[in-house]
Amino acid sequence: MDEERKSSRRDMLRMASLASFGIGMAEAAGAPQESAAANVAEMRFEAKDTVRLGVIGIGGRGNSLIDNFSAIPQVRITALCDVIQAKTEAARDKLVKAGKPAPALYYSGDHAYEQLVMRDDIDLTLIATPWIWHVPMAVAAMRAGKHAGVEVPAARTLDDCWLLVNTSEKTRRHCIQLENCCYGDNELMALLMARAGLFGELTHAGCAYNHDLRSILFSAEGEGLWRRAENVARNGNLYPTHGLGPVANYLDINRGDRFDYMVSVSSLSASLQAYRQAKIPAADPRQREIYRNGDLNISLIRTVKGRLIELEHNVAEPQPYDRINLIAGTKGIFRDYPPRIYLDGARREEFGPLDPYKEQYTHPYWKKVGDLAKELGGHGGMDFVMAYRLIECMRLGTAPDINVYDAAAWSAPGPMSELSVAQGSAPVPFPDFTRGAWQTAPRTMPV
Repeated sequence: MDEERKSSRRDMLRMASLASFGIGMAEAAGAPQESAAANVAEMRFEAKDTVRLGVIGIGGRGNSLIDNFSAIPQVRITALCDVIQAKTEAARDKLVKAGKPAPALYYSGDHAYEQLVMRDDIDLTLIATPWIWHVPMAVAAMRAGKHAGVEVPAARTLDDCWLLVNTSEKTRRHCIQLENCCYGDNELMALLMARAGLFGELTHAGCAYNHDLRSILFSAEGEGLWRRAENVARNGNLYPTHGLGPVANYLDINRGDRFDYMVSVSSLSASLQAYRQAKIPAADPRQREIYRNGDLNISLIRTVKGRLIELEHNVAEPQPYDRINLIAGTKGIFRDYPPRIYLDGARREEFGPLDPYKEQYTHPYWKKVGDLAKELGGHGGMDFVMAYRLIECMRLGTAPDINVYDAAAWSAPGPMSELSVAQGSAPVPFPDFTRGAWQTAPRTMPV
């Protein structure tokens, strides 16, 4: 892509982010959405011996999805789409070199994905594009009769959360948020421990996306072309799902409990400016950008059952990677980064290692495919475990672990935090995307 096209695309994405910010803020307290059709939480996939995939977005994340899903023998990738022709060709060549059939390529422009989703040899469309494209692409896929697997966050506004829910219900196609962190070794181990009652009655949780992204945000390629614009346009908890997804599973959110309301507060914005001053030439146009998003956002979510979740977001400051991943109750606590556990009655009042619990609580999926997952890479192997489990659900004809109600609920803290911050950290009520079905919906994450 030449420099003129880079600049044009960057400006377009920034303008889209700015426009959608105003829409999201206005809608946050909007009217309840009417049901489009029956609930899809327990809707089963049609069982398939071979699952055929189309992939939209062939950047770093898209290539990782291709690597992990194509490693499953029962998967065939039939089509690829990106606005950059060379990326689709490189991904095709990689698949052919691995002995896979050559997929069809689509690269004619921003809307080439509309051709891909109309193919009759796709069961699931994977979407790994800039955030503003997630919803239109997922909606197009579902309306074309394809299930949609969407990278995170699935949506950036509450209206878009509802659009995903209503479209999934109307088309009877699933919209699965591709939340790989739900399938990490520690996350699945903590889930088994929580369901076994080790922590007693669960009372609170902690989660985060604390990740130094400064070099990525100011990169001249990849996410640097669009993700920094989110920090220009918005002020809130912009990337909630990596931390929140696993915690929501521990607490049976949308399956016996649900998010009730949220309060959110942001710090001042200083670290992107400091990094820019130190690293970017004085004449660079990026020196004129004004970053609205605070360096640190802390949001508190209370559930209907009275549990408390602390959710952090910080991508601007120098720090080690940390998702916190805490779950606690009347009998003990698990805290990650590093992983450690404390149970009531321990001889010493200090955290202990997980090693004594691994034999009993390592999840069966990690015992079964963990070695291959680690070999393939992808965030320590969680990417492959996620892919393996989703394809297993499609092949067996079961409901997915993560459905459209999860995609909406886990993404909603983005726009809701913006509204809370703008209103002086006022509480903002969560929509009930399940329309009451959370009270009886069964668990889906495997144990």
